Amino acid sequence: MEALEAIQNGAASKPIFSKDSCVVFTVLGASGDLAKKKIFPSLCNLFEKKILPPTCQIIGYARSSLTTKQLADKSNPFMKAKNKDVLSSFWSHVSYVSGTYDTPDGFVKLNEKIEELEKAHGSEKRFRLFYLALPPSVFIPVCTQLKHNCWLASNNSECRVIVEKPFGRDLDTSNELSQAITALFNEMEIYRIDHYLGKEMVLNLMILRFGNELFRSVWNRERIACVVITFKEPFGTYGRGGYFDTNGIVRDVMQNHLLQILCLVAMERPVSVDASDIRDEKVKVLKFIKPLDLDDVVLGQYVGNPDGKTEDSKLGYRDDPGVPNDSKTATYACAKLQIDNDRWAGVPFIMKCGKAMNERKAEIRIQFRDTPSDIFGGNCQRNELVIRVQPNEAVYCKMNVKSPGMTFAAEESELNLTYHERFEDIDLPDAYERLILDFILGTQTNFVRTDELAEAWRIFTPLLHKLDAGAKCPVDYPYGSRGVAAADEFIRASGFKFSGTYKWKADKK
Repeated sequence: MEALEAIQNGAASKPIFSKDSCVVFTVLGASGDLAKKKIFPSLCNLFEKKILPPTCQIIGYARSSLTTKQLADKSNPFMKAKNKDVLSSFWSHVSYVSGTYDTPDGFVKLNEKIEELEKAHGSEKRFRLFYLALPPSVFIPVCTQLKHNCWLASNNSECRVIVEKPFGRDLDTSNELSQAITALFNEMEIYRIDHYLGKEMVLNLMILRFGNELFRSVWNRERIACVVITFKEPFGTYGRGGYFDTNGIVRDVMQNHLLQILCLVAMERPVSVDASDIRDEKVKVLKFIKPLDLDDVVLGQYVGNPDGKTEDSKLGYRDDPGVPNDSKTATYACAKLQIDNDRWAGVPFIMKCGKAMNERKAEIRIQFRDTPSDIFGGNCQRNELVIRVQPNEAVYCKMNVKSPGMTFAAEESELNLTYHERFEDIDLPDAYERLILDFILGTQTNFVRTDELAEAWRIFTPLLHKLDAGAKCPVDYPYGSRGVAAADEFIRASGFKFSGTYKWKADKK
């Protein structure tokens, strides 16, 4: 309880949970991959760290006929905790209910189980939390059944629901989904999760920007030449190509994860760290971005690499049995966005993302303008501030220094904060673990609001409709490569300068 109280006192003016509060956390879609790989392991981590409220009970709900032991057997291989006593104690707090997603019967049983747990605890203050680890096709029927059969409306109770992405396919479907959900719940009860908002270095952006005076006067179009936000994965989509083909990389990564990062980089200073103040500023900056068109993007689709070292790398995207042979779905995208406000007018914001690439990496690269009146013969390169989100979290600043020795030549080096070197004994929580705790505590800062979601879709919908109609075909790139070669020229033409002289030397462990 002490760990929870410490977190509550740091996040709110008064603790939300007391010893007489009863918390029931229900995972809908409990038999699926997301639940077994992320949600149950995150809940178990919080349990092991004694951060979960001590009275918290967990219920798994799905159509599959399972026992709690079978649910544990599916999830345990993905648990960080390997101690059998910890796992046994955690699963003793978990129950399972089987039922459909579109009829009342299962939800009536679910409500009976929740009431049984609440009655056994005997508390007056009740919290009912529902995590929808489900496809969007069942969001509306599930929310409707929850509202009618499991929701409480009293001064001594709180109910909340987490909704997973994708939140629609375009502006119209997103608005339809939002209208249906907001007709059932108020905005304070809805938590739209984007797990990238729970990553350590993404969360660090707020303090890095607004807690350091040295950045205040340079965080603008007069000093910054270009911002590049990159997401790369070294594996393809084989085995889930059928799902991916209906969405593509723009919907899967760019419209949500990368755009959320852009908001945190570009937004104005909020009045406070209150959720509404931060999300207000994110919405404001989105309103200044024009919708994307075909000329604003470079697209690619990976093909098999005959020299690949693994069987997977020798297969192209369309080699997946679930992908049509004539699919034009992009697995790589590079887009340029413009923010037409006083701070950022003329500064290109480049977003790059791809599957089957040469490495795993997510980073934010802020490139500053050239030094005026260069007296060093053009040997000084542009400064860059780099926030590496994954792997090996780090913040470093590329700068020019004198080469060691008798020479007076300039070379690139860095001021470096690599997290695993500076904070050696810190166990950084998984993004889901952090966001689930925020959800339990009722902290909405790192979740997506309705108007924020609508603005994001407004920017991408015209482009997506043209891509869906086949107006632009992706270019082939080999599995394990840097992506589409034309994207490099696209980025250079947008204003980014690549020197090719810098080498990262900081990782020593």
